[in-house]
Amino acid sequence: EADLINKLLKVFNKISQYSAPTWKILNDFGKNDKVILFEGAQGALLDIDFGTYPFVTSSNTSSGQIFAGTGFGIKDNHQIFGITKAYTTRVGSGPFPSELFNKVGDHLVLKGQEFGTVTKRKRRCGWFDTNLVKQTVQISGVSDIVLTKLDILDELKEVKICVGYSINNSNYDYLPFNENLQKIISPIYEIMPGWQSSTFGITKWSELPKNAQNYINYIEEVVETKIAIISTGPERSQTIDRNNI
Repeated sequence: EADLINKLLKVFNKISQYSAPTWKILNDFGKNDKVILFEGAQGALLDIDFGTYPFVTSSNTSSGQIFAGTGFGIKDNHQIFGITKAYTTRVGSGPFPSELFNKVGDHLVLKGQEFGTVTKRKRRCGWFDTNLVKQTVQISGVSDIVLTKLDILDELKEVKICVGYSINNSNYDYLPFNENLQKIISPIYEIMPGWQSSTFGITKWSELPKNAQNYINYIEEVVETKIAIISTGPERSQTIDRNNI
């Protein structure tokens, strides 16, 4: 026990110099109009309070955790970016109304390289779900959307967007928390023509195929949030910045 205490004291002496009231540092930066970047690590629907319980993580993953977790309290001059793929994916169990069990789903997995980085576990794939995204936008106060992996849809003849759910002859524009209702959801789709031409590496909005632009504009309209950044490849440079952010 004494050896352990001595080891801990040595560690303490090394790291204590880095101890500081981070809440004060952050708020001072904010008052002086410094740019502060907070980054979330997990999907919003894994949030323990507002996610797809019980298929969630053990903490809050919505943007509100920024304030609770850091002590940052300045409420003005924020931009909250919500990052989502041009289609929907999920790892592990849980509700997934727009999940695909056909060749299109396999195509998304293979072309999108939808395998866990460490475990190599295959991710579940499906059509873009505006219900889930709009729900997340409202809960997290998202101001701008970053749409990634648009190029994965390039080869599809048609693309579908889930715009609602039908449950027992009633329509829902959100995912109900009741697991029994989740099990009988029928997705409602808007079907749009694909663009069947490459968007890979495009960096200008004007160079996107018209049908790709229509796809993005329609998502914006339904989700009621601006898609400010579009990713067309894995490199940082393969990005369309529509707002010069």
